[in-house]
Amino acid sequence: MTERLDQPRELTTRLRPYYDPEAFGRLSERIARFLGTARFIVYMTVFVGTWILWNALAPYKFDPYPFIFLTLMLSLQASYAAPLILLAQGRQADRDRVQYEQDRMTAERDQAEIEYLTREIAGLRIALGEVATRDYIRSELQRLQDELGGKATSP
Repeated sequence: MTERLDQPRELTTRLRPYYDPEAFGRLSERIARFLGTARFIVYMTVFVGTWILWNALAPYKFDPYPFIFLTLMLSLQASYAAPLILLAQGRQADRDRVQYEQDRMTAERDQAEIEYLTREIAGLRIALGEVATRDYIRSELQRLQDELGGKATSP
């Protein structure tokens, strides 16, 4: 069935919640940027160390020795971190692709301008080859002066 543009859509209930993909992408980039820092490594080390020390030395142990719950928490963190990092990398690849296209267009434009300027300089060099230089004019004036001086003394 084709939708008519002159009539409003019928209201339907959505089973899936709506989210803004751009806002989610920005959030994933911020998280991925944080996951790639030394600060995150230090925080995770302190968290895991505190967890292990608490469950090894404290009288109340909520996660005894095999630390199954810690493993579950780390697996959960990794299962969320990996797709967020991949999403951030995809967005970065899209930005890089756009930047590459802009750089390529700029390089083509610069190349065309360089070729134009090269042709202009070549034209100017050819035109200057046809223009009398100062040394040429001096030598011609000297030759004429010598000719005139020679004729004035010969009669």
